[in-house]
Amino acid sequence: MKKTIFITGGAGFIGSHLVKRFVKNYPDYQIVNIDALTYAGNLENLQSIENYPNYHFRKINIVEWNEIKKIFDEFQPDAIIHLAAESHVDRSIESPMNFVMTNVVGTVNLLNAAVLQLQNKPDFLFYHVSTDEVFGSLGETGFFNEQTPYNPQSPYSASKAASDHFVRAYGNTYKLPYIISNCSNNYGPYQFPEKLIPLMIYRILKNETLPVYGQGLNIRDWLWVEDHVAAIDLIFHSEKARNQTFTIGGKNEWRNIDLVQLLCDLMDKKLNRPQGTSRKLITFVKDRAGHDLRYAIDPSHLENTLGWKPSITFEEGLSQTIDWYLSNPDWVERVTSGEYQHYFERQYKNRV
Repeated sequence: MKKTIFITGGAGFIGSHLVKRFVKNYPDYQIVNIDALTYAGNLENLQSIENYPNYHFRKINIVEWNEIKKIFDEFQPDAIIHLAAESHVDRSIESPMNFVMTNVVGTVNLLNAAVLQLQNKPDFLFYHVSTDEVFGSLGETGFFNEQTPYNPQSPYSASKAASDHFVRAYGNTYKLPYIISNCSNNYGPYQFPEKLIPLMIYRILKNETLPVYGQGLNIRDWLWVEDHVAAIDLIFHSEKARNQTFTIGGKNEWRNIDLVQLLCDLMDKKLNRPQGTSRKLITFVKDRAGHDLRYAIDPSHLENTLGWKPSITFEEGLSQTIDWYLSNPDWVERVTSGEYQHYFERQYKNRV
């Protein structure tokens, strides 16, 4: 094999799309998927490549140093693309220590293993996938870019900011080659239905209330997941990207309420319901604590440096996303049973 690459969190939403892309596009790479298979990790997302000869899976929690050391010794990787993280703001408010352990301690474990790997592989690359939430909240104008100061506002974003700082610190202190990318909100197939778009699709389909925080005026920049993993692929393979940061965004800002209403209208059309039916399900609930007003990314550095651009419009991506969820109701039912249902009951229903 030309290279051995670890991808952490490869059974999750973004990670599974990335694993499939690398396994299929780079048959001379050995791809090792490391995932703890917590509630949002699902090997079913990877059925299409599970029998490829260049794909391996290991169930490992990155908080466990001995397990991390063991798998590094086994495979002697050339690079790691690190996506494993607790990633839901509401959950971080409820259980912040879980986020500290996975996002901070887990990342430092991987960094320590990477530093050891430098002894035999001085070009070892640590690619850390992060979020735009580390930058805090924007006003009505302006955009996040690579020079934006950090200002995290939730336990989730604080844990990701800490992990970003550790990656840069290890690059400076131990001369570990690294890349950091901060992305905007992803959407697409296989996303766990705690996030806004799949949650609304799922609940519209079941004719259940659609909980919208506050008045729905918070703004997010939406990025098609396949465009995101294409950007990661491009950045990972570019020598010019070493020891740099890239912000990845879709140039696609939507107020939450406008997005939910668009989803309602598209779902009514696809389900042959009278227009306006699903909008009646919208229910405004008590706002999230510390809810950032607006996120928006300027991806011009990535565009100008490496030539990346989003491949499809939001309307096309949203339509494809809806079609996937409507075509895979069994997947949705399986992943939304059990713990998620209890979480939803606690998190949303008592806010109405």
